[in-house]
Amino acid sequence: MQDNGNLAVLVVDPNPGMRTSLQNMLGLIGIGKVEYAINANTAIKQLTKRAYDVVLCEYDLASGSGEGQDGQQLLEDLRHHHLISASTIFIMLTSEGVYNKVVSAAELTPTDYVLKPFTVELLSGRIKRALERRAALLPAWQQAAAGKLREAIRTCEEGEKAQPRYAFDFARIRAELHTTLEEHQQAANVYRQIMTERPLGWAALGLARCMVALNQIDDARFILDELLISNPRMMAAYDLLARCLETEGEGALAKKVLEDAVAISPHVVRRLRKLGEVALATGDAEGAEKSFKQVVTKARYSEFRDPEDHVNLVKALVTRGDMVQATGVIRDLERSLRGSPAADACKSYATSLLHDKTGNGGAAAAELQAAVNAVRASSGLSSGLKMEMARACLDHQLDAQAADVMMTVMHDAQSGVSVDQAMGVFDKAGRGDLVEGMGQQLKAQAQILLGVADEKRNMGDVRGAVQTLLEALHIAPNNLQIMVATAGGILRQMNELGWDHPLGQTAGALLDGIRAQDALHPRLAVLVEEYQAARRKYGIAA
Repeated sequence: MQDNGNLAVLVVDPNPGMRTSLQNMLGLIGIGKVEYAINANTAIKQLTKRAYDVVLCEYDLASGSGEGQDGQQLLEDLRHHHLISASTIFIMLTSEGVYNKVVSAAELTPTDYVLKPFTVELLSGRIKRALERRAALLPAWQQAAAGKLREAIRTCEEGEKAQPRYAFDFARIRAELHTTLEEHQQAANVYRQIMTERPLGWAALGLARCMVALNQIDDARFILDELLISNPRMMAAYDLLARCLETEGEGALAKKVLEDAVAISPHVVRRLRKLGEVALATGDAEGAEKSFKQVVTKARYSEFRDPEDHVNLVKALVTRGDMVQATGVIRDLERSLRGSPAADACKSYATSLLHDKTGNGGAAAAELQAAVNAVRASSGLSSGLKMEMARACLDHQLDAQAADVMMTVMHDAQSGVSVDQAMGVFDKAGRGDLVEGMGQQLKAQAQILLGVADEKRNMGDVRGAVQTLLEALHIAPNNLQIMVATAGGILRQMNELGWDHPLGQTAGALLDGIRAQDALHPRLAVLVEEYQAARRKYGIAA
């Protein structure tokens, strides 16, 4: 077992007396590397700077005031933003009353709970037990982190048999790996097997997610409805149910589900933000205002601030005709997030909305121009906001600016927006001329990227070449020359550097696309044989 003297521990507790007590206890069991945080925000700041082996976190971080995040909400933020790894030991310190409420409700559970009051012997035993669990699961986690997902699945299968004490842990990791590999039916089978042995909330939620991925929305809704009856505090189930309802066009019901969730757990900014977005989409400007005011307030001292929250609040206020408050929100955005290109873009766009509402078209156009200029220098803005800006530019006859901002969307392979979806904005505006011009520009840029990829490959940068080819593919997805080049580049990388499942899936889809366009293409048969040879080489099942 790891020597306690090498363990780095973060204690998150607002009570100075408890922090001192924990320091003394940890010292008695040989742990001297201890740092402290007094609330969720300071914990996040410290975890952004360095990693810890163990986090000991008080559940009631607000000391009974009901203000700010509790320990469970902090854990969910840390997992969501990848600030702690799967192997980080997170132990929740809580009272018996709180434990009874939260132990079965959370999808993202702590490694362990310690009920207060507790002795040094009890704390030592729980840390020892957590270290033993980490040692058992670590090989699978390490293989997954290295991209060796198939090996990690086999390790989990073997672990379930060899170490039944951790069978559910191994099964959960295995299901999540199948999900990563987009093998949703296999993941669903694992979750179902878990549930036949024990009706665990996280397994039901995992199964519902699989149903959504398989487009079996009605099945997912049934699972989630049943889950929320037995686990009304499982917050992630509300989020997924709202997503299902949105998918089926039931925005008002989705809003109601999110309102129920916020009533139970009012401090999770992500959920409040989503509620505000759904409220805006369903025409509930008053509800959107309420949600986004809370988002802006709660995120003020957060590490996860987003200037787009101010834009959304301005949209709600402008819709309601409250120009005074909207102006105040813009001033707050400028004052509190000054110096960020993303904030500058948001401030200018929000100001343009205000001018549009008051009928000052010239001022609105000038602010849109400033917003587009800021977009060119910014990163992190959502594709949705950029597409809104492009539509606004078209409304003000700012054609070049609309094209500029939309090009930033189409060049971002991680945007989640296809070229066809982006071009659809111009088609709907009746601007086919812009679509044609942008198409020619994208085609020319894709050809330039092919040349860059060739240079990288010749210099031995196989990964860099593939990334450049994927960028070219994103902006010219149906270009046969680029499809062939990208498939070849991916197969070359995997042959030299090992199988990569997402890339393998991309290669397979590209081969299908090439076959659909030109079944007699001279390179197709060679690429198919290379693909099958790579699968055989790395033991990838057909």
